[in-house]
Amino acid sequence: MADISIEKIRHSMAHVMAEAVTEMIPGTKVAIGPSIDNGFYYDFDLPRALLEEDLEEITVRMKDIINGKFDFIRKVVTREEARKLFSDENYKLELLKAISEDEEVSLFNQGEFTDLCRGPHVENTSQLNAGAFKLLSIAGAYWRGKETNPMLTRIYGTAWNNPKELRLYLKQREEMEKRDHRKVGKALDLYSTHEEAGPGLIYWHPKGARIRLAIEDYWRDVHYKNGYELLYTPHLGKAWLWETSGHLGFYNESMYSPMVVDDNDYYMKPMNCPFHIMIYKTDIRSYRELPLRWAELGTVYRYEKSGALHGLLRVRGFTQDDAHIICTPDQVEDEILEVLRFSLNMWKAFGFTDIKAYLSTQPDKSVGRKEDWDTAAVSLEKAIKAEGLDYEVDEGGGAFYGPKIDLKIKDAIGREWQMTTVQFDFNLPERFDMTFVDSDGKEKRPYMIHRALLGSIERFFGVLIEHYAGAFPVWLSPVQVRIIPVAEAFNDFGDKLLKSLKLSGIRAEIDRSDSRMNAKIRNAQKEKIPYMIIIGEKELETNTVSLRLRTGEQINGIPIDKFIADTLLKIADKDLI
Repeated sequence: MADISIEKIRHSMAHVMAEAVTEMIPGTKVAIGPSIDNGFYYDFDLPRALLEEDLEEITVRMKDIINGKFDFIRKVVTREEARKLFSDENYKLELLKAISEDEEVSLFNQGEFTDLCRGPHVENTSQLNAGAFKLLSIAGAYWRGKETNPMLTRIYGTAWNNPKELRLYLKQREEMEKRDHRKVGKALDLYSTHEEAGPGLIYWHPKGARIRLAIEDYWRDVHYKNGYELLYTPHLGKAWLWETSGHLGFYNESMYSPMVVDDNDYYMKPMNCPFHIMIYKTDIRSYRELPLRWAELGTVYRYEKSGALHGLLRVRGFTQDDAHIICTPDQVEDEILEVLRFSLNMWKAFGFTDIKAYLSTQPDKSVGRKEDWDTAAVSLEKAIKAEGLDYEVDEGGGAFYGPKIDLKIKDAIGREWQMTTVQFDFNLPERFDMTFVDSDGKEKRPYMIHRALLGSIERFFGVLIEHYAGAFPVWLSPVQVRIIPVAEAFNDFGDKLLKSLKLSGIRAEIDRSDSRMNAKIRNAQKEKIPYMIIIGEKELETNTVSLRLRTGEQINGIPIDKFIADTLLKIADKDLI
C-alpha cells in the first residue's frame, strides 16, 4: 500500500462508491467523481432523495466490492462505442463531447461498474483498505457549478492508507467542526449573512466590528511605521478603466453587471489597482519620488458562484488589505525583502509562526521582457532565502503578468492557509503607460508590485476565529473584561470600576443580571472573555479586584491601578496569552 498514491486510492474509492450507489438505487445517473484534498466525492442524479441513513448501506456495499477483489480494467474505445455505452447517461455524454479529438477516450471498469475516466486507479479493489474510509456527508451541487444546470446529489467521503490515518483525520475533522468560524461566529455574535438580502455579503455585529477595528487600527499603524501612505478610492469606475486594465477581457465573469449612468457603463470594482494607477498618473513622477508605497483597505466586489460561497472564507464583497509598490528596477530587491519582513512580523503579531513560501515563475505565455521576469524572480527568491523560509518553486506557475510569492500559514491544528501574496505586474504599467523620469532625464517604465498581507479582512477574520476557536488574545477580544458583582449591593462599585476601565481604553462590561455568581462566570467563559473581575465586600474595602481568567485560574487582591496598567501593557504588546 505504501507505494500507491493517496490520489489513486481516493479516485478508486469514488468509483467503488458510484458502483454501490447505482446498485442500491436503480435509475441513478452518474456525473463526476474526483479525488480531492483529504478525500473524494461523486455527484449523482438520483430518482429519490438520499438520506443520511443511506450512507450506512452504501458503506456496507462498498466494503463488499472492496473485498470482492475486482480488477480496475482500462479500455480505450472510440467515441461511437462510448456514446452507445452511455446512451442513457446524459452527463457522461456531455463529458464525452468535451474530450478533444486528439485525446483518447478511456473507460475504467471494476465489477459491475464502468465509468468514462482518464484514471489513474489502483490495480485491484483489494488494494483499498475497507477499514480506512468513511462517507462523511450529503450535499447539493449544480452540474458543472452553474446555477442554471440541474442540482445533483453529492456524497463526500474520505479515504486513507490505513485505519490509523483515518482515525487521526476524523479527530482533526471533529476539532475543525468545533472551530468552524460559522458556528463560533454565531455563538459569539460576531457576524451574520443574509441570503434574502444578498448572499456572500457580511454583516459585522458590534463584537465582530470591535475585532475588525482592532485589526485595522493595528494594520494602519504598522503601515505608517513601514513607510506606506494610505489611499481611499471609489467603489466603482467607468468601463474604460476596466477595459484598459484588461479586467473586462480576462475577468468579466467575476465582475458584477454594469450600471448605466449618463449613457456610460460603470462597474463595481473587483480590484483596487487601477485606481492607484490613476492617482500615480496625476503628476509627472521623478525617480527621486520612488519608491511609492501606497496601501488601502479597499472593499471590492466579485461575483462568486452560490455553491462556492462559504461563510467568511468565500464571499462576494470583501475588504482587501491591498498595497502597491511602484519603484525603479534598482529598488526591487530591497522592496521585496522589506515586504516579506513586514508580512512575517504582522503574522507573528497575530500568533502565526509556521509559514511556508511558494514561488511561482514565468509561464510559457506571459507579457513583459524576459530580463524583467528574471530580475523579479531572483529578487523574490533572494528575499525568501534571506528570511530563512522553507519554500517551494512552481516553475512556470506564475500569472501571465508577473512572478509571485505566496505565503501559507499553519493554524493551531496544522491546517495550511494561503494568505500573503507578493505579485509582480509587468502588464498594468504597460497598459496604463506608467512612466517616471530617471536621472538621465529619460522616461522609463517603473516596476509595480501588488501585495496583500492578510489577503482580505473577511477571510483573515474567518481564519483567526478558527485558529483561536474564538478565544482571542486580550488585544483582539471584543470584550476584554467582564465585571461580576457577587451581589446587587456592589453594582455601584462595579459601575465606577467600569468607567475607569473604559476611560483607560479597556473594552469592559458589567453583568448586572439576577443570575447567581457561578452562572455569571460560566456565561463569561462561554463567551470566551479573557478576564472576569469578581467584586464583593473585600474588594470594595481594599479597592482591589479578584481576577478570574477564562482558563479557570484565579488571582485575588490585585490593586485596581495595577490591574489596569498590566492589562494595557498586554494590549500594547499584542500579548498572545
